[in-house]
Amino acid sequence: MSMQGKTVVITGATSGIGEVAAIRLAEQGARIVFTARDKARAEGTMTALRKANAKADHAVHMADLSRLSEMKRVGAELAREPVIDVLVNNAGALFNRRQETEDGLEMTFALNHMAYFVVTNLLRDKLKPGARIVTVASNAHRGARLDFDDLQNRRNYVGFPVYSKSKLCNILFNRELARRLSGSGVTANALHPGFVATRFGDDSGGIMRTVLKVAKPIGAISPEEGAQTILYLASSPQVAGVSGEYFYECKPTTPTAEARNDEDAKRLWELSEELAG
Repeated sequence: MSMQGKTVVITGATSGIGEVAAIRLAEQGARIVFTARDKARAEGTMTALRKANAKADHAVHMADLSRLSEMKRVGAELAREPVIDVLVNNAGALFNRRQETEDGLEMTFALNHMAYFVVTNLLRDKLKPGARIVTVASNAHRGARLDFDDLQNRRNYVGFPVYSKSKLCNILFNRELARRLSGSGVTANALHPGFVATRFGDDSGGIMRTVLKVAKPIGAISPEEGAQTILYLASSPQVAGVSGEYFYECKPTTPTAEARNDEDAKRLWELSEELAG
């Protein structure tokens, strides 16, 4: 679809693939509304967006998306948009040691899963037929299993496996979301961006940071390449009617059996509703 005059909401657009996607969509004529946690980086992104598309009135909303109160506040602010054509759920992180948010949620689960869940649900009324929801997941979900008795990872916390579970949550969330949107004309797809050389993991500390530091220059693709599937799902006419799929390199691909479990998808949705109140 032409992005001329479209409004695109992106969470976490101040670095990496989120920022690249925001700028490229602005260049195609979109108006970008994004969330950010860091004021200086938000200003940097805003400058780039104005350069990419000076006619559009881009907007930023500051929020710490690891806190339920902030997810709800920013969701309500974003819901003041008259219409949203594309919602890109992108904000996420990896934490090397276990941290709990003020809501008693484990930080990775809160930021990587609950923020997608809460913001998307608050914006659903603004998404009209033809609108698209794009959820950034990851092949890191491979090998992950959800333990519904320990969703907050209180037992033996290790950063990467916990991150993997959060990415499994993203695909399950997208699956149930697509089911609930069925017949509405709004589509929902998830994607694996590839292993991208971004700021990602730089703050995770410990061994994970070292591993990522070594691996990035060798095996990683650029944020420009990593953003391609986001751009494809947000704007390509080829996926206009496609929903509930998981994409990699702009093609549908099959996630693990755990990620295709409809019972788990429904259960995760209902638990997330309870946690979000």
